Amino acid sequence: MSDPFGEFVTSRYPALVRYGALLTGDRGHGEDLAQDALVKTYRAWRRLHPEGDPEAYTRQVMTRAAWRAGRRLWRFEIPAAVLPDRPADGDFPERQGTADVVLAALRDLPATQRVVLVLRYWAGLSEQEIAAQLGCSAGTVKSRASRAITALRRADGPLADAFTLTDDRHR
Repeated sequence: MSDPFGEFVTSRYPALVRYGALLTGDRGHGEDLAQDALVKTYRAWRRLHPEGDPEAYTRQVMTRAAWRAGRRLWRFEIPAAVLPDRPADGDFPERQGTADVVLAALRDLPATQRVVLVLRYWAGLSEQEIAAQLGCSAGTVKSRASRAITALRRADGPLADAFTLTDDRHR
């Protein structure tokens, strides 16, 4: 006897964790987010299978949870000033892969800005689609995206080089 939910989890779990890591800026929190969403997907499985879209449902649950987390005043964790297993700030981009640098930059953004960027540039949604998914106005989406991009362009940030224009036509 086949287990459709088990097959869904087995086939989509890595992609859901990657999506969660983008939404949260951290692989561990991304995995937690994916697992929490899969519990809710399991509870709704009868409604979703076979005609529904369980992956879209799971991603929606993840997106809304990440959005709500950004609106909380306290997130139950206090970050350490320096982690012993991380390189010094000056060594970070040289010693880490591109994905790690992007995750570090996303991690520095408030969750509401991070969620908007992930939905816009990773998921490819329009501003109106993002607003509908998050239950906010398109203006809120625009302002959060603008603030996030401004923060990523900071001269001292890990993605500063990505925003440096080398072509004189764009200066």
